[in-house]
Amino acid sequence: MNENFESLFEKSQYSENIKKGLVIQANVIEITSDHAVLNAGLKSEALVNLDQFKNLEGLIEIEVGDTVDVVIEDIEDGEGNTKLSRQKAKNEITWSKIIQALDDNSIISGLIKTRVKGGFTVLIDQINAFLPGSLVDIRPVRDTEYLEGTLSEFKIIKADRKTNNIVVSRKAAIQGDNTQSKSELLEKIKEGDIVDGIVKNLTDYGAFIDLGGIDGLLHITDISWKKVKHPSQFLTIAKSVKVKILGIDKENLRVSLGLKQLEKDPWEKIIKNYTTGMKIHCNVTNITDYGLFVEIEQGMEGLVHVSEIDWRNNNPNPQKIAKIGDEIEVMILEIDNEKRRVSLGIKQCQVNPWQEFAEKHSINEKISGTIKSITDFGIFVELEGKIDGLIHISDLSWEDENEIKLSNYKKGEGIETQILSIEPLRQRISLGVKQLLDDPFAKFCSINPEKSIVKGTVDEVKENHALIMINDEIKGLLNISEVSMEKVQDIRKIIKPGETVEAKIIGFDKKNRIVKLSIKAKEAMEEKEAIKSYGLEETESIAKTSLGDLLKSKIMKK
Repeated sequence: MNENFESLFEKSQYSENIKKGLVIQANVIEITSDHAVLNAGLKSEALVNLDQFKNLEGLIEIEVGDTVDVVIEDIEDGEGNTKLSRQKAKNEITWSKIIQALDDNSIISGLIKTRVKGGFTVLIDQINAFLPGSLVDIRPVRDTEYLEGTLSEFKIIKADRKTNNIVVSRKAAIQGDNTQSKSELLEKIKEGDIVDGIVKNLTDYGAFIDLGGIDGLLHITDISWKKVKHPSQFLTIAKSVKVKILGIDKENLRVSLGLKQLEKDPWEKIIKNYTTGMKIHCNVTNITDYGLFVEIEQGMEGLVHVSEIDWRNNNPNPQKIAKIGDEIEVMILEIDNEKRRVSLGIKQCQVNPWQEFAEKHSINEKISGTIKSITDFGIFVELEGKIDGLIHISDLSWEDENEIKLSNYKKGEGIETQILSIEPLRQRISLGVKQLLDDPFAKFCSINPEKSIVKGTVDEVKENHALIMINDEIKGLLNISEVSMEKVQDIRKIIKPGETVEAKIIGFDKKNRIVKLSIKAKEAMEEKEAIKSYGLEETESIAKTSLGDLLKSKIMKK
């Protein structure tokens, strides 16, 4: 039937016969992340969703250069675009097979999908058919769960294209005229035998092989040790093929076959010839969003995950790294015998710039770089080796983070920094700018230890505390409990913004870079010193007399 479509297309190209609904052939010229670009020789190329090219296992079954059958949905949609449908073409081809099987009373293969009311849904290629419960088997079957998800053969009982109504019978296929000959053949063969067969039919999930009276299923996973997108990559209808008997179900007259089992398992070569840390050259066989597949041995692939491609970028675009067929150097990172999986890396074949940086530089070292990007939380600086270091906003200045103006820094400008930490395994380098200058808070603390008396200007007053600007860089905190010897209900009634106050340092909040102040402690200290300065020797008088009285007495003596 495909030949007829192709012939029709060649004879009618650019003619009036090219019309909607026609099945033609198109070439796959490009595959993107979500579309296939097809050229059918029409006015324009067409974009077709990749979902239309997936098999029953959800794998993309086309490559660039393939020729596929498509249906013309629209030659020109008004915007100059050609619309093609792969799904409709599949449906057309499958419907032709179904009608032919109905006319010939022949066998057709399908996948028993799910149980529904009264029977099962059967998937014939991409078209749903109905399998009545009474037509499942020769004998009544109570437990039918084992059938779900299995491949089987059917005869078409009814096929109505207008209503999309297809009814199939598994029972009729099992009861075929050659049931007896099938049973006789099954008695002659055994598991492990290598037999000759003829490829009878190809499906998305495998191939049916005529063993001379009975069909065996060669599942797609048993065709090759390589990843198989479609059986047509390795098999051709009507061609002879040698296969190995993997399993025999005499009760249901089914035979499971294998083709790859005729060859030595390439995994044995992997275990024997390859070790972790080994560098090898391989050809790229497939490219996905999550990495590159390369062929290590014939029939055996390994994966280079995106995170193992570039030291400087943990999520590069694999499409920009290599093309299918390219030879690349990789390092074997892991050989998982249980999962039969080999993990590979590209970046491990190159010098690790993070490790190289760690070997050349040390903590507290001054280093220059170029501002690469500016974020809300800091500045990324490009260093030697084209790796990035981060200046967190808290390490830009000794000032409060809220007062730091990132707008003062420009992308592309050079900047002098100090290395705060180097973590090559985490690919992190922390940098600082403020560390190049003396810490004004630390300097203030060293000059003004606890119990020192300082002056400042009231900056902000709240109900229970006030902020005092000791100088342009140092702030002091005066809590309500430290304002006076007497109890204060509202500090706002005692002091006002802009006033100058004198207080004693009673501590330091180094985390928040705040000096703790007390007027009360200053007054207590002054009172004590005043008592000493007036030479009041009689302790009993001192104990019983107020400071005011003592001062008054001293003045009168003069």
